[in-house]
Amino acid sequence: MNNRSLKNLIPPGFLVVSLVLASAILARAQSKPTLANVLFIAVDDLNDWVGCLGGHPQAQTPNLDRLAARGTLFLNAHVQAPLCNPSRASVLTGLRPSTTGIYGLAPGIRAVPALTNRVTLPQYFARHGYFTASFGKVFHDGSIPPRLQTNEFNVWGLAPGMPLPPKKFVQTPSPMRAVDWGVFPTDDREQADWKIADAAIAQLKSAPAGKPLFLAVGFRLPHVPCFASQPWFDRFPPEDQIVLPPFKAGDRADVPDFAWFLHWKLPEPRLSWLEREHQWRPLVRAYLASTAFMDSQLGRVLDALAASGRAENTLIVFWSDNGWHLGEKGITGKNSLWERSTRVPLVFAGPGVTRGAKCGQPAELLDLYPTLADLCGLPVPAGLEGHTLRPQLENAQAARPWPAITTHNVGNHSVRSERWRYIRYADGLEELYDLQTDPNEWTNLAADAKVAGVIREHARWLPKVNTPPVPGSAHRVLTKVDGQWLWEGQPIKPDEREE
Repeated sequence: MNNRSLKNLIPPGFLVVSLVLASAILARAQSKPTLANVLFIAVDDLNDWVGCLGGHPQAQTPNLDRLAARGTLFLNAHVQAPLCNPSRASVLTGLRPSTTGIYGLAPGIRAVPALTNRVTLPQYFARHGYFTASFGKVFHDGSIPPRLQTNEFNVWGLAPGMPLPPKKFVQTPSPMRAVDWGVFPTDDREQADWKIADAAIAQLKSAPAGKPLFLAVGFRLPHVPCFASQPWFDRFPPEDQIVLPPFKAGDRADVPDFAWFLHWKLPEPRLSWLEREHQWRPLVRAYLASTAFMDSQLGRVLDALAASGRAENTLIVFWSDNGWHLGEKGITGKNSLWERSTRVPLVFAGPGVTRGAKCGQPAELLDLYPTLADLCGLPVPAGLEGHTLRPQLENAQAARPWPAITTHNVGNHSVRSERWRYIRYADGLEELYDLQTDPNEWTNLAADAKVAGVIREHARWLPKVNTPPVPGSAHRVLTKVDGQWLWEGQPIKPDEREE
């Protein structure tokens, strides 16, 4: 058959269509998929006192609420450690505190043997072509070298060398100036969170074109000092109308002494002091006011993202590094293995995330690293101890076989499933709570033979590795020497408990 005969067999226009299809296929093969931007938002000491979680009836967080409405809200998300530094180290390295030995304040993560060559979450995205930037408290202060820190503001939002405000509002038993609350400053622009939002907004405006962006923003409030200007306090009722959290007298009568050890001689005041000094309602109001101010700065960043034109292709994750007690269990602060300390807001929104969904499955902050890599189409690194939440982000009802595990100091762990919380302390004593019937964890069921099977099921998830505290760990870390538990080198005596 000659060429003329072959040409007569080809339908008119076929060659043109074929060439167009071939060009399209070649272009698709040569082009790279568009990588989603990431807006990674961390908050300090925020519990469930936000509108979308309903933890407090007077909470005002309209910006977090609108973010949750356009994404998936996790109702049962928990931290790996109820303290800033170990929690953040876990999120950013993808490893549990019981693996790294970071249980409290510790040297920079590069000084930790298990983390010498560890690729942190921002580094991982940088290695995959992302432009990365961080503002505010993302890593714990001092956990990375100063030359790598982009935030130059201290906890009060003041530049280095500027005088710190005196502890003039509340004279608590602790001399620590951060343990304070009240109306301060007069101008919102003096707040650390305002300056952090400013820096993030400027970065959104100036981020280089042609590269995906990984922007980490770490707001400091409502961490103490719980400061906000007068207009934010005015948004809430007078102190005598502030709703106090649920509390049961004698609540800790059925818990082991070791539960006290985890909160031993900490600077945050006990409930007994708040009641005696008539400061319980003022603290609750200050916490609500400082949370509302932080939420306003979240709103500024979200609005700037929308104005940048990147919103449709940006994956947003919002999380808090630990919860906070405001009188529950007789304490304020964190450092416990109960729900108030471990449960935090967690929201994802953006490409690949179901809108307006709520997931009741247990989730861990340890899951952030693999989830972000997965959603952005990057290979999930080997060795991460968390699991991708992609199934739950696509279908909030998707089952999840893993519970959430929180660790505080060596050998103390909490296992949180969809219904239960199981705690085992380093001395072997236990707690068990049915969150379905006892959401305030007022009744310890551990001694009830009827729930022995529940205890066995949860105990199998306890970490098998309990690495000793890294050298140089300071404060809030219990150690055991010759059978005696020590706090900052001094023996602990249960009969000296601070009520």
